[in-house]
Amino acid sequence: MSVTIRRATAADAQRICDINRSALGYDSQPETVRVQLARVIARETDRVWIAWDDAAATVAGFVHAADYETLHSGSQKNIIALAVDPAWQGQGLGRLLTEAVEAWALACGCNAVRLVSSFARVDAHAFYLHCGYRLRKEQKNFIKEFGRL
Repeated sequence: MSVTIRRATAADAQRICDINRSALGYDSQPETVRVQLARVIARETDRVWIAWDDAAATVAGFVHAADYETLHSGSQKNIIALAVDPAWQGQGLGRLLTEAVEAWALACGCNAVRLVSSFARVDAHAFYLHCGYRLRKEQKNFIKEFGRL
């Protein structure tokens, strides 16, 4: 398999939507993903990379990361979403995608890459540990929604 890691474009929205559903279980709507992807890739504070399978001519996985500034520990990058289509899992694509974020973080002078992973994603936890991440703390995640995107 020949894979290229590249920045996402608007044309990748449908496959990102599909992968959100198949790999993460999110009930993503194509139009929402299309609008959000366009918004996110236009910002300097965010990056979305995709793993492009050259042979299949399709997106096999993606990662979305953004600046994460704290007063207590300095500049970091935050992996907001990382997903690989189940048909491509176990082939090193997740590692290549995390390495893209890590390279960006190093180029920006950041001191870390962080992420939050759902308690139930046990396989993902093992993957992150295997990639050199450490479990720093467990916490609850709260949200107050305003009913709009």
